[in-house]
Amino acid sequence: MQPFLCLIPLKRRWLDKPKFECNVLKIKMINLDAYQDLLAPINQFLQCSTPDEWVEEAKKPENLQTILLDHLLCELKAGQSAMFLIRKYAVDKASSHALLDWFKPYEDFAYRKTGSLETLKGKSNISKAIIAKSDSPYSQDLIDKMVLLIKEELHHFYQVLEIMESRGVEYKNIPASRYAKTLISEMKTHEPETLIDKLIIGAYIEARSCERFAKLAPHMDDDIAKFYVSLLRSEARHYQDYLILAEQIAGKDISERVAEFGRLEAELISTPDEDFKFHSGVPVLAA
Repeated sequence: MQPFLCLIPLKRRWLDKPKFECNVLKIKMINLDAYQDLLAPINQFLQCSTPDEWVEEAKKPENLQTILLDHLLCELKAGQSAMFLIRKYAVDKASSHALLDWFKPYEDFAYRKTGSLETLKGKSNISKAIIAKSDSPYSQDLIDKMVLLIKEELHHFYQVLEIMESRGVEYKNIPASRYAKTLISEMKTHEPETLIDKLIIGAYIEARSCERFAKLAPHMDDDIAKFYVSLLRSEARHYQDYLILAEQIAGKDISERVAEFGRLEAELISTPDEDFKFHSGVPVLAA
């Protein structure tokens, strides 16, 4: 069906060779070249590319703290969104409580400022079994895909925190950008359309994250560049998983709804934005 044309890798003749500054380390070029077949369907899925003005702002050393802090919180929110889907649509009460317990150390750190890098070590795996509801035809598939996503997002949270600590970036909670909240505001309010919309939104957030990591990696120092490149494969799989689940649950062609959210997402990315964040639009000073 049409929305999943984006899942089929494009031939290389469709790709523009990335242009890098002469002082970029070769390892970054090699890694990104190796990922072009993975990035091509994402670039086709998104209705616009990240503006150069955002990249120019994001690569400034004085904005690294904002990028890292927002990235850290985005990883947590991505995991929380997946947890909400499982708790609401797929599991029994005991499993719901187990999911809350899984997130508690991370939420304590992010919102209550208790805990540390050391106390979060090894916490990204859930210790209890997650039991699917017996009356939902898609529960197990939702659980399988979202639990893997959560494990990866929480591990990424830990990795970003490691980078922050190694660079002396102190954690603080910063407000979210307009990006996700605007997309969420357009969700339908009746089921199963609400769930389908949530899954489509999840796909766009993951796809945009992947695209921005690839855009930003060539401009970062070696450690962060390697980290961003290491995230590309999981982010690309996450966006595909969200889309597959959305179409499976809808049981019909959702290409029109996917396109509607795509237009809104592109508008948020390509229009002026006063609040510079990882998913923000064109920095207002550059607009």
